[in-house]
Amino acid sequence: MKVLLVEDDASLREGMGELISDLAEVRSVGDVSAALAALGEERFELVVTDLRIGGGEAGGRSVLEAARKGLQAVAIVSAAAPEEVARALRPSVPDGVLVKPFQIEDILGLVERFLAVHRNVELASRGQLPAEGDWVQCAPGVHLASPGGGAGGAIWVRMAAQGQWDWAARARGREAALLLEGELEFEGTRFVAPATFFVGADETPEARTPTGCLVITLGLDG
Repeated sequence: MKVLLVEDDASLREGMGELISDLAEVRSVGDVSAALAALGEERFELVVTDLRIGGGEAGGRSVLEAARKGLQAVAIVSAAAPEEVARALRPSVPDGVLVKPFQIEDILGLVERFLAVHRNVELASRGQLPAEGDWVQCAPGVHLASPGGGAGGAIWVRMAAQGQWDWAARARGREAALLLEGELEFEGTRFVAPATFFVGADETPEARTPTGCLVITLGLDG
């Protein structure tokens, strides 16, 4: 699993990178242009970026918006309170906030939370498919099934060929998803099974499938 770390303080970037490397493969960059280039080259389970990268909030916003366009989770690092971060980034919504100064367990806990939901959705996909009676139509050609019934439990999504849907498996997003079969397109971003993506808070991106698809999702805790 991969994490992109965006931090312009070299010593802090090195220290954070060493900590995160205990949990995942880390790519560390020191400015916005390098971050955008990295996002164009590969996908990450999590992007961790300083809010004021390059000295202003516009830098953090640029990284957040680029990562969210590709349906990748983003955690913002800032000395400001989470409420202030949310106000500064509106209408974009980060998927997590790490407040400075932070302890080792804070950053490890944050990263582990995002990586765990990706691991767990892969594990859940190996279980039994929902029974035919579990599926409920929520839009033409789109069916959902949630055999466990819990808010954070597995939700399956099945879309017919040429189907489209404003993605809303969960009321407030914040879910990791694994595309098991077929293809999915989200506003210019194309996924071919097997592939993972992350839907953030309050997002309902338009999903299209030329072939039909089967997806399993898990909600992010906290």
